[in-house]
Amino acid sequence: MHRGRNAASLVVAIVVIAFGWDAIRSPSSLNPGEPAIVSGKATPTADASLTNAARYPVVIKLLDRVPTVKTGLTNHHGESVSISCGACHATTTPNSETRSGTELDEFHQGLQYNHGNLTCLSCHNADSYDTLRLADSRPVTFRDAMTLCSQCHGPQRRDYDMGLHGGMTGYWDLTRGGRTRNSCIHCHDPHTPAFPQVRPVLPPKDRISVRREAAKDPLRP
Repeated sequence: MHRGRNAASLVVAIVVIAFGWDAIRSPSSLNPGEPAIVSGKATPTADASLTNAARYPVVIKLLDRVPTVKTGLTNHHGESVSISCGACHATTTPNSETRSGTELDEFHQGLQYNHGNLTCLSCHNADSYDTLRLADSRPVTFRDAMTLCSQCHGPQRRDYDMGLHGGMTGYWDLTRGGRTRNSCIHCHDPHTPAFPQVRPVLPPKDRISVRREAAKDPLRP
């Protein structure tokens, strides 16, 4: 029994010396996907340290400002005037039961809402409408909306972290170039997040899928 333990300890010691601690960490502690994003900036992941190849960053597009609402007015330059959410909501009494645009009589008329049984204040922070709120009432910025979405949409966030969900441009192979990804709200309306059903288009036509006339086909003898 002791010989088995000693042999196992010797193997672990050899692996650590040769490859470092990352070589024996559990798979769940390593991100097999892309570099992690902290406030829109890419940071290396553990798996990146296992190779000598340079890895380009993955940048997630996040909101760069607090959302505003158009007032319908223009300034002296003729530009549309918008105001922050808190400009009006600081003087109104929050209604925790509001869950439809038809219940609003000043702003947001015509707002389409279809997001389960949630109310407006399930996600918006009644103490500061320029922020959002988590299920435990902690405030988060609009920039961190993905944290809010992930509370209920765990499978989608798991797939997103693995690179299987969400729109992106750039390189799959991060040793060749970087990648830019959308956040949740770049593709989903947070008030009506479900995608409408669409029909797929026909496949592209090429010389293999489309039969050519024999006389005009240069590939045939």
